[in-house]
Amino acid sequence: MDVTAILETIWSVVNSPAIIALLAGGLLWLLNKLYAKQPLWKQYEGTIIAGIKAAEKAIPDKTENKAARRLDEALKYVLAIITEREKRLATENEKAAIAEGIQIMHADLEAKGAL
Repeated sequence: MDVTAILETIWSVVNSPAIIALLAGGLLWLLNKLYAKQPLWKQYEGTIIAGIKAAEKAIPDKTENKAARRLDEALKYVLAIITEREKRLATENEKAAIAEGIQIMHADLEAKGAL
């Protein structure tokens, strides 16, 4: 067999419906794995929004270091809900991820004018 015959055979195998379906299935599986990987705080998004709104009401605008105090207040709120709901304390990594989520959601809510 020469090189052309080998390449034609490989090409016909790769273009078979079974191989195309296998490749498409593999690609869909990979995309689902990549898409499913969301930040930890996303699962607490509703609780984070409630915590942000509660902190906005609890800490007045004239308070010194209001941003840090509001972040702390919202974080305490979210961690209390997690502790109550899941019957466990959040780990340090979870606390850091949730604090990051609070900052992201606060900026998003502020940009949308929802605060």
